[in-house]
Amino acid sequence: VTGKPVNQGGVRGREDATGLGVYYGVREVMNDAEVMGKLGLDTGVKGKKVVIQGFGNVGYWSAKYFCDNGAKVIGVAEHNGAIFNPKGFDPEDLLNFKSTKGTLLGYPGSVDLPNANDALFLECDVLIPAAME
Repeated sequence: VTGKPVNQGGVRGREDATGLGVYYGVREVMNDAEVMGKLGLDTGVKGKKVVIQGFGNVGYWSAKYFCDNGAKVIGVAEHNGAIFNPKGFDPEDLLNFKSTKGTLLGYPGSVDLPNANDALFLECDVLIPAAME
């Protein structure tokens, strides 16, 4: 059984663990000068542009950790469309908007992309496939 509450023997950090793991894995690659040099990119997470497919638990926490460490989440795709803003998004604001509206479409300051797959072709440094399917 996964996702068990801490008061019933569950593990602390379970909610954000996968998103944190995504961040750690990508961060390690981005800190490798040889790999990043082959890609024509500077090392480190700071300033990198990120697109996330899926904004559930894994997508949200991945976005949060990347933004907390200086990256910009510029695109987010969901099942019913995607949003884009080259200036980046605040993951917590996005989560609150989605919780209230039931969608990310119409998020203030963003461009709606009715075809969610269009987000997968946005120019970015990191693409995170965090959708369920």
